[in-house]
Amino acid sequence: MEITSAEKKKYALIKKIDFAILKRIKRLESKKLNKEDNRILIFIKTQMEHDWRKPLIKELNKIERRY
Repeated sequence: MEITSAEKKKYALIKKIDFAILKRIKRLESKKLNKEDNRILIFIKTQMEHDWRKPLIKELNKIERRY
């Protein structure tokens, strides 16, 4: 699976390992994952973003609203 130009802009792909991680994520996303595994993949992708703090705050807000 190739990495698109939009993904190259969105994610901090600085080292070879960053490209390898994103490729593995894309490969796993094409499979039928259970809900928990899918959420973990989404979380991992957010950690690759240039501004990874925004998704963390968003998730923390969701959790806080539940409690």
